[in-house]
Amino acid sequence: MNYYVSPICTPTRSAIMTGRHPIHTGMQHGTVTGPLPYGLPLNETTIAQRLKMHGYSTHMVGKWHLGFFAKEYIPTERGFDTHFGYYMGKEDYFEHTTLEDKYWGFDFHKNGEVYKPVFGQYSTEIFTSEAQRILQQHDPSQPLFMYFAHQAVHSADPDQPLQAPAKYVQRFPTIENEDRRMFAAMVSAMDDSIGNLTQTLIDTGLYNNTVIFFTTDNGGPPASFDYNYANNWPLRGTKNTMWEGGVRGTGFVHSPLLEKPKRISEDMLHVCDWFPTMYRLAGGNVSELTNLDGYDVWDTLSKGTTSPRKEILHNIDPIGNFSALRRGDYKIVIGNDYKGKWDGWFNAIGPVDDYNPPPLKPGRVSCPPRPANATTNCKPTEKPCLFNIRNDPCEFYNIAPWNQDLVKELQARVQAWNVTAVTPANQPIDPKADPKLHGGYWVPWVNLTQSRAIV
Repeated sequence: MNYYVSPICTPTRSAIMTGRHPIHTGMQHGTVTGPLPYGLPLNETTIAQRLKMHGYSTHMVGKWHLGFFAKEYIPTERGFDTHFGYYMGKEDYFEHTTLEDKYWGFDFHKNGEVYKPVFGQYSTEIFTSEAQRILQQHDPSQPLFMYFAHQAVHSADPDQPLQAPAKYVQRFPTIENEDRRMFAAMVSAMDDSIGNLTQTLIDTGLYNNTVIFFTTDNGGPPASFDYNYANNWPLRGTKNTMWEGGVRGTGFVHSPLLEKPKRISEDMLHVCDWFPTMYRLAGGNVSELTNLDGYDVWDTLSKGTTSPRKEILHNIDPIGNFSALRRGDYKIVIGNDYKGKWDGWFNAIGPVDDYNPPPLKPGRVSCPPRPANATTNCKPTEKPCLFNIRNDPCEFYNIAPWNQDLVKELQARVQAWNVTAVTPANQPIDPKADPKLHGGYWVPWVNLTQSRAIV
């Protein structure tokens, strides 16, 4: 209920891999699209590299989205023994091609090499088959780490953004909206995948000593945002915004090792926390790790103890000129993105202008009645807005005007974080990335060794 991620793909994935906030790795603005020559800095140690130091077999299946302009940045150079998947943020679910910043090409790779036999096969299903194969062939005497990053339910290219096999679409004949029906089919395929993978863990005898962490990488994109039809309602905003609909994450932990399972946690957690938590479970000493922004929250997850986390920086984007932070119950929002276009409340299909509080139920977001001035009482590009997220998770009531002491306190916290931030790593488009120059494939196009020699 209080689990948070970054508002978009690349920053969240960088946090999972490093345990560090994106403002500390240069990943805080936007995503690494195909022809951009940058990625997760090579001086960052990934969770896969850490676990290999403890004897783990490390495998990645699916979406990378942390840069591939030089081979040193691809998964098999960042601690993974194997990788089966794609480098960028989206692609056609069947053809595995994608259009990125006017360039088009094929993006599917196996252990650093272009892999064409998957053409025509549905991503969710082939990723699941590969993950099952890894489990079935794994030597149980060696510990295993698998990072399984599904493509689902991200949109594909604009010409056919939502895709699923007919057998999944047919499960939802009562959903009238075609886009929403296709979205449901994509979710259903992913749900089957998780169920099948869990059964494989049981069948191989690995289940009893396994911990499954499931997380989104951002809030949902509703109402055709990014050509998709997710549903964050009644939360405010969308993917890639600072509102709760952009940063409040969906996640769960499943394991026979949990001491108090089958419960909903109200504790404050952040995606950075997975790194130290996994490291501890692997037998590592978290106190030996330096420069982490995450906390070891295994006791919170397993035993129900209070989370050590009291504050979450949602982001500071110096290029977009916006930021947000939650400390305790209170959240400050400064500036916005998209010139406020996605600052409202949306269901899957479009804007929603009313709200009737539903009956209280564990795990359900419940907000106070929506005031008449909900859309006008907060103008974050003019003045910071303040919300009590515990009482008002829908961000209906801007309480900044009569809580200036809290506003100043949270502004000071944002500034304290900002002092530690590094410059965004973003780079301009490099035409040399064009797949036409590389046989029609998205592949690394910069030779770092040669570049350094020239310098």
